Amino acid sequence: MTRVLTEERTPLNRNFFDGNETLKKLLKEKLDDALYAFADEELPELGRAAANEIDERARHTDREGAPRLEKYDRFGNDQSKVWVNEGYEKTVQQVYDTGIVGYVHEPIPALGRKGNYLYSFTQGFLVSHAEAGFYCPVTLTMATAYLLDHFADERVRSRFLPHVCSTGDLPLYEGATFLTERQGGSDVGANVVKAAFEDGEYRLYGEKYFASNAGMAGVAMVLARIEGAPAGSKGLTLFAVPWKVDGELNGIKIRRLKDKLGVRAVPSGEVEFDGAKAYVVGDPSKGIYYMLEALNLSRICNAVASIGIMRRALLEAKDYAEKREAFGAPLTQYPMIKDSLGKMAATLHAETVSVFELISLYDRVSAGDASREDALLVRLLIALLKKETAENAIHFSHEAIEMHGGNGYIEDFVTPRLLRDAQVLTVWEGTANILAMELIRLLKSGIVEIFETWVHKQLAAIQSSSWHDFLKGQGERILEELKQFERMPSDLQSYEAKRMMQEMTKLTESLFTAAFAVRHGERELALCEVFCEETWETRSFGQEMKTSEMTGLLMRNV
Repeated sequence: MTRVLTEERTPLNRNFFDGNETLKKLLKEKLDDALYAFADEELPELGRAAANEIDERARHTDREGAPRLEKYDRFGNDQSKVWVNEGYEKTVQQVYDTGIVGYVHEPIPALGRKGNYLYSFTQGFLVSHAEAGFYCPVTLTMATAYLLDHFADERVRSRFLPHVCSTGDLPLYEGATFLTERQGGSDVGANVVKAAFEDGEYRLYGEKYFASNAGMAGVAMVLARIEGAPAGSKGLTLFAVPWKVDGELNGIKIRRLKDKLGVRAVPSGEVEFDGAKAYVVGDPSKGIYYMLEALNLSRICNAVASIGIMRRALLEAKDYAEKREAFGAPLTQYPMIKDSLGKMAATLHAETVSVFELISLYDRVSAGDASREDALLVRLLIALLKKETAENAIHFSHEAIEMHGGNGYIEDFVTPRLLRDAQVLTVWEGTANILAMELIRLLKSGIVEIFETWVHKQLAAIQSSSWHDFLKGQGERILEELKQFERMPSDLQSYEAKRMMQEMTKLTESLFTAAFAVRHGERELALCEVFCEETWETRSFGQEMKTSEMTGLLMRNV
């Protein structure tokens, strides 16, 4: 027999920033003093909003208020208008006004200088606890701002970037990146959308088959092939395409919106271009290169959304276990429950540390302050961590449902939405197969030697860790396998790539987590111990129950 405890219990933390000890220590480490002080003042409010009104609006959008296509006006004219509910519109204003996009590229008024991606991704992490679907349009807007800021000429940049970076001072242009075509999918080189030069300007013709933020974006970044350009991905040019010109649709129509399993907040549609005015971004021959740079940014966003869902799932599971009684005792008194929660806490900690270490390095690379080797290492880490965090977001959502029992399957609880929203994160920005191909591509750039150098550097930083010798041994084995992988024929490489990535990810996250434990205290050492023991399956049958015996440390301020 089970029942919900009636005595007063600690409620689910209604502020997703407060109590997050791992995040706070990471911010203290990675941000300079001025930006840390600003973040410490601003983030509690965003954490409160995400846990309250943003979460309530997300539930309404998911259940009753999903975007709708209002294709025709009352006179039968094609207006291709996307309706979103009032709460969603409030979330748009509330989140963008925090500078989640703008402060990466424009000065923070209170500081008189720009922020960085680490601060922005922290905001995205908090928002994703409540609304991973909405974080998709934010991601697309971040990618749009990146492309305009890094590659557009002054004329195009000045026309669009201030609006894309708006924090309430200018009309906001949300962004979009339209890659996918019906015949191409992940094979972007098969794209056929055409760019014709007419009367001194470019016009686009054709369709994009999976266009997220359709109807909400003020400007879309679109790959198209200029007439006469070569076939394949190298013949693609990047264009900035305004959704409207002089208040009217810019030769753009939405055929329909996709009826998706989850992330219902973001309108994803099939978009047709029929003479849409478009502006070339950068070198016309480098469109695919530019978009792949933006894709790497989007993959980090994907990982950030994943750890946001992971933490929300853990908080929900922990709260329910504390309130639920079975066979005369709270669920949290049972070793199996302690084990589930402890392993979740350790994995969340390890992946949060790893993702934010990646972001810190990405900040240096995107600012031009890093070496070629660092830039290649970032590409590798993005592929490894995007895959792992996305898969764990699904796993955590599943674990939270199991902790709730039958209630976990009921839409009155957030757990079904977490699972539905998490599922897309393994698909967005590249499936496991596509990410494994990234590892194969990186072999030509010397990634084996770069990764080996990085592993030895990380091992040197954890010499005082009890896991040093074990991880050194695992590192030597994995590095030898990686060298063997490099020499394999292409078919065998393709077959073994995902397994190779999995081993590299285990080593990478263990090294990051061990180093963080060395720099910090007893709690971090306990989390590292549980994570490494579970990751490498070092516990023998019948040995001590660390997750049960160290529950207080593992679950403190998760």
